[in-house]
Amino acid sequence: MRLRPLIFVGLAALSTLPACDDRSYRQIGAAIDVLTAKVRDLPGPAIERLRKIGRRAVPQIETAMHTASPHGKLNLIAALDAIGEPESTAILQHFAVYDASTQVREACEKVLAKWAAGNDGRTKPAKLAIARIAEKRRLGQTE
Repeated sequence: MRLRPLIFVGLAALSTLPACDDRSYRQIGAAIDVLTAKVRDLPGPAIERLRKIGRRAVPQIETAMHTASPHGKLNLIAALDAIGEPESTAILQHFAVYDASTQVREACEKVLAKWAAGNDGRTKPAKLAIARIAEKRRLGQTE
């Protein structure tokens, strides 16, 4: 029966700890909203916020890419470029091959070419993505 008071004291102590509140999901969403909105707000500050958040923003950006207008996609591509996460090469590859907008496809390829020309963790994945894009085009598997 002495265990019950100890459990109560332990639970009471846990309830006084500050709660873990990660607001980045909302911050990421707000920045993405600016980048994909039809109004022509300046994307620079939103891209910078996403760059500071880093790789945690990439999944939400990828999701937004599927429903954004071509203008919004161009802003989201700029955000992916600013974040510079090597895993983003798969997203850029997909949209470079399958997006209906020539501008979007070209913007994705431009970022991949820039990354491929570098000498960091993005170089190898970007070169591989560029090769896959060329192969899909050769096989006629493009938009």
